[in-house]
Amino acid sequence: MKLGINGLGRIGKLSLWHHVSRQYFPEIVINLGRDVGSGLQDIAAYIEKDSSFGRMSTYLHGHKGGRCIENLNEESGTMTINGVPVKFLRTSRNPKDISWKDQGVRLVADTTGVFKDPTADSGDARGSIRGHLEAGAEKVLLSAPFKIKSKGIDMPDDSITTVMGINDDDYEHSKHKLISAASCTTTCLSYMIKPLMDRFGADRMLSASMVTVHAATGSQQVLDRLPGKGATDLRKNRSILNNIILTTTGAAKALGLVIPEMKSIGFIAESVRVPTSTGSLIVLVLNLQDDLENPVKRDLVNSIYKEYAQNSPYLIYSEEQNVSSDIIGTPEAAAIIESTETHTRTATIGVNLDKVKSCNFTPGEAPPVLEIPVTQAVIYGWYDNELGSYTNMLGDLTVSVAEKML
Repeated sequence: MKLGINGLGRIGKLSLWHHVSRQYFPEIVINLGRDVGSGLQDIAAYIEKDSSFGRMSTYLHGHKGGRCIENLNEESGTMTINGVPVKFLRTSRNPKDISWKDQGVRLVADTTGVFKDPTADSGDARGSIRGHLEAGAEKVLLSAPFKIKSKGIDMPDDSITTVMGINDDDYEHSKHKLISAASCTTTCLSYMIKPLMDRFGADRMLSASMVTVHAATGSQQVLDRLPGKGATDLRKNRSILNNIILTTTGAAKALGLVIPEMKSIGFIAESVRVPTSTGSLIVLVLNLQDDLENPVKRDLVNSIYKEYAQNSPYLIYSEEQNVSSDIIGTPEAAAIIESTETHTRTATIGVNLDKVKSCNFTPGEAPPVLEIPVTQAVIYGWYDNELGSYTNMLGDLTVSVAEKML
């Protein structure tokens, strides 16, 4: 089976690194949709070198590895990368016009981040993720969360959001054609929430909030520039090289698709962009209804993660003191729990029942105050938002879907 990759940005390029290393797919077809530089030689140079992760040859074979891109053929648009034939399409940007059928591609990973609406018609002039199906693909993986533009429209039955090891069992081969791999932040967050959800249950989780301290992405500006017409968030046009920038994240909404129990819990998610190229951090704050006689302590929280990590290839429990560069490239680590910084605090919260609508009292009678023990837990989770965490897990999901297509 051939693998098709649409786009060669950060996730597309690193997905190529992953798959030529893994060598599960005997051939890869990449759609660029346009001419690049002066030809294949420039494309090869872009693939080989990376400012965040170094040379691909070093990634594949260590410091003794030599150049592993060979057999460039400008006429056919092909080259061999680590022994895997790779073909580049440079004609069509609209998914419906890409020649997947002619190339024999049945499975496509769309890494452009452009086509995210699963309800958009395949014939949309601006392009649609469903266009890949019209062009001959049978399954399409999206390296971003779905985003339905029209309000009030439900998720189509043939579309699903999954995170490997969390809810990938919900994928049904006969039913689902469009599969979102959520986002790097949702992936990390799901592995921070799931162990605690399994232990305490949704009923004890009163509220939760998170902030992701996130590395820069390609959508941000290198230098300040004028905002576009109608722009409302002027911070998006400021230089990421010089600023910490407040922004938004859809991680809370996407998490509800991966862990449905989270829909019943008050949850707030925020994002702060910082001037690093990769390597991000989630600070999770969770409020649990507790028991004063045996409250949840730091050691219990850490033991839950430590035990879960022993049975999951995607969660790492760390007792080291890490900084962001330490976790870059860590293989298949959805989240790395910084256990040295886990904190808990238990206190009794007084609830005035006069403010509770379901409680009625005799006029003039002083309403009772309900004392509720609540533990607030703060957990830190690292993730490499590019290669180490997200791209490697996307690769696992891609292979999992492919195996069911054989």
